[in-house]
Amino acid sequence: MASVFRRLSSGSDYSSPYRTTIAMAHHTTLFMPSRVRDVGTAIKVVSVPTSTDDKRGLPASTVLMDEETGCVKAIVNASALTALRTAAGSVLATRSLLSKPPTSLVAFGAGKQIEAHVDLHIRAFPSIKRFVIVNRSKNMRLENLLSELRRSHPHVAIEGLASDDTTDVRSAVSQASVICTATSSTRPLFPSEWVTPGTHLNLVGSFKPGMVEVDCDLIKRAGTIVVDSAEACAVEAGELIASGLRAEDMIEIGRLVEDRQGELGEIQMTKGDVTVFKSVGIGLQDVAIARYVVSKAESLAVGTVVENFHV
Repeated sequence: MASVFRRLSSGSDYSSPYRTTIAMAHHTTLFMPSRVRDVGTAIKVVSVPTSTDDKRGLPASTVLMDEETGCVKAIVNASALTALRTAAGSVLATRSLLSKPPTSLVAFGAGKQIEAHVDLHIRAFPSIKRFVIVNRSKNMRLENLLSELRRSHPHVAIEGLASDDTTDVRSAVSQASVICTATSSTRPLFPSEWVTPGTHLNLVGSFKPGMVEVDCDLIKRAGTIVVDSAEACAVEAGELIASGLRAEDMIEIGRLVEDRQGELGEIQMTKGDVTVFKSVGIGLQDVAIARYVVSKAESLAVGTVVENFHV
C-alpha cells in the first residue's frame, strides 16, 4: 500500500477518475475505475445497502483488464479484498503517525472492515493487549465477530459494547491508543472530549458529504489531517467537509511515506493533540491488490477459467 500511496501523491503514471454512484432499489452502487502504469487497469463495483437492517455485508467485484488485448482478464470477489486493502492503509497510517507503540484499540462497527482493521493492527503491533468493539447493539453479528477474533488472537483481551452503553464506551474511548471507525453514520459516534491527547484515529466509514463519524471539534484538534487522497476527501469526506477543510488543508499519506528526512514528527506534533487519518478509498489500491491476487492465482493454478469467454 505504501507504494500505491506514493504513486498517488506523485501525480504521475496513473489514472483514477472520481467514482460514479448509482441509486438502485435497495443499494447505492459505486463504480471505481483506475489504471496504474506497470501494474494494471481495473474497475471495482461495490453495492452499499440503503437499509441499516441489511446485515449481508457489501457485495463487491473487481474486473481486471488484460493490458495487451484489452479484454477482461479476471473477475475477482472483492468483498474481503476491499476490507483488507483499507485496513492495510490504516495500519500504515497508525505506524506513521502514532508516537509510541499502541496498547489498546477501540473499533466502531462490526463488519468486514472492522474485522480486518482489528486483525491487521494486532498482527502489526504486538504491543496491543486489549481491544473493544462498539456496535449499535450486542447482536449476533457482533458476537460472531468477537468469537472469530478471540480464536485468532487468544492473547488479547477482547470486549464488545453496545453504543448506548455510554459509561463503558466513554471509558474505552478515553483509554484507547488507536480508534478505528467503519460505519455509515450520519452523526458523530462520540464527542471529541472523550478522546485523550495522543490518540490516533483511522476514519474509513464516510464516503459522502452527509456521512460523519466524528465531530468538527475532533477534526480541529488534529490540525493537519492526513488522507489517502486530498482531492477525493475534499468532495467525499463528510467530517472534513463539515469542518470547512479544503484539499490544500490536508496532507496525503503518500507524501509522508516518501519522507526520509525526519519531518514526520513536526507534522504530527505541532498542530494538534491527536492524529487523524481519513480514507474514502482509492481505486489504485484496488488495482494493486487485484493484480496481486490474480497473479498469485495463476501461479498456484487456482480459480475458474472460462474458455472462449470473448468469442
